[in-house]
Amino acid sequence: MNYELIKATEDYKDVLRNLMQFYIYDFSEFVKCDVEDDGLFGTYPHLEDYWREVNHRFPYVIKQNDKYVGFVLVRLIESKERNYFSIAEFFILKKYRKEGIGKAVAKQIFNLHKGQWEVYQIETNKPAQLFWNKTINEYTQGNFKERIENKRKIQDFEN
Repeated sequence: MNYELIKATEDYKDVLRNLMQFYIYDFSEFVKCDVEDDGLFGTYPHLEDYWREVNHRFPYVIKQNDKYVGFVLVRLIESKERNYFSIAEFFILKKYRKEGIGKAVAKQIFNLHKGQWEVYQIETNKPAQLFWNKTINEYTQGNFKERIENKRKIQDFEN
């Protein structure tokens, strides 16, 4: 498995916007989401913010053999109570799933952003829940907490 995780500069904006269509297509199985009159899914909200809020939003694209295979959007969420990193969106094209790329990328992302983490999945997305539970369990060697809140499964850990 040979992949490259690239911090997505503004040059990658269109690539991310295009890959987002496939992500939303996959995700439409779990949420109410339809294509618009032009045959495309609507624009992902806040995508532009990933190049404006550079200290709080971190976009990445994933390539293998010079081909795009996915992306990751990471957020740093700050509040009076606490600050933590969160995976906003995580996507690997179906063709490349089950190769270990997703797990390797997730662990690399965790290592790039040290601190408190919360990773959540919506209640209906069982494949994502299995993936994140297994990946975070491996990464933390079982040292994480899991809870259900607002119809989301959340894994909480610090690295």
